[in-house]
Amino acid sequence: MRRGRIFIYLALFFLIALAGGYFLLQGQSPGGSTAVPTPALVDIVIAQQNIPQGAVITDEALGRISLPEGTDFGVMFRYDQREEQLVGKIAKYPIEQGVVMTQSMIGNVGEIASTGPDWANLVSPGMTAISLPTSRLSSVAYGVADGAHVNVVACFLFVDIDAGFQSKLPNRTAFVSQSGFKPAEAPSLSASVSAGQASEQAGTAQGRVELEPTFQQPIYIVPSEEQRPRPVCQTIFQDVAVLKLGNFPVGGQDVVAPVPEDAAPENAVPEAAPPDIVTLIVSPQDATSLAYMLYGGAEITLTLRGANDSSRVETEAATLQFLLSQYAIPVPAKLPYASEPRIDVLTQPELIYGQ
Repeated sequence: MRRGRIFIYLALFFLIALAGGYFLLQGQSPGGSTAVPTPALVDIVIAQQNIPQGAVITDEALGRISLPEGTDFGVMFRYDQREEQLVGKIAKYPIEQGVVMTQSMIGNVGEIASTGPDWANLVSPGMTAISLPTSRLSSVAYGVADGAHVNVVACFLFVDIDAGFQSKLPNRTAFVSQSGFKPAEAPSLSASVSAGQASEQAGTAQGRVELEPTFQQPIYIVPSEEQRPRPVCQTIFQDVAVLKLGNFPVGGQDVVAPVPEDAAPENAVPEAAPPDIVTLIVSPQDATSLAYMLYGGAEITLTLRGANDSSRVETEAATLQFLLSQYAIPVPAKLPYASEPRIDVLTQPELIYGQ
């Protein structure tokens, strides 16, 4: 019995000690906590509205946001110093609403002269932009919108020329008479040249001698028409980015087609003209080649590529011989009969709307 009472007293003692320790710790915790100081805040300038490139920064376009002291990194502007440091400056780049203003975004008028327009930032270093005439047919029905990627197909017409005269064959013939020395007071060499019988200005086309198969007699034949040019088409560039379809805005306004005064009412609004020009981003060498083809009379057509397609496909130039062999097109035989009426030109049939 005595031993059991001792264990009971010991258990009560430990419970009282634990309870006292708990209340002691609870009473010391409020006094032992350390208060964290609140950081000081500063007002930093942000763009309250979109600011276009080259625009003058006004006080109405500026807003503010609070940031902890020391987080401005020395490149931001304090709101209380905006009038001295920002108002009246020029935006070097387009600034979107809500963006924190930094020193690299602003400058004086002379400092942004070399930055160029907004679309100049879309041309990668080492590349250049060149504009080409286009139409509804050559621009995939105006499907080559800004940012699209296209292939460029060029078509040429070739003719045979005289290398010395640099004129189209066949040459024109002329008659030379009374050639030689004249025994006059002073000997001189003279000759008289006249055009052929076909034309006093152009002469007769130079022909050739062939053997007539029926009578086995040589005959001299001349061409019945001018030389026919030989067309050829080839894909010259692949995966070219389109910078702009149509005209760039001039002075911040889109260019529209003028309305004739005699054909429009007084309150007529000018309608936007269909785009007739497209600007491509190419290398400087490709731009030089395009300029030569443009002024050399080549017809240029754009083909639209897939959005995620960056492949390169080796193509063969398309000529009449290539089409006949590649697609197994036979040359029609000469038959003793033909269809009526006579067809000399292929034309597309007229389509009736709704059919």
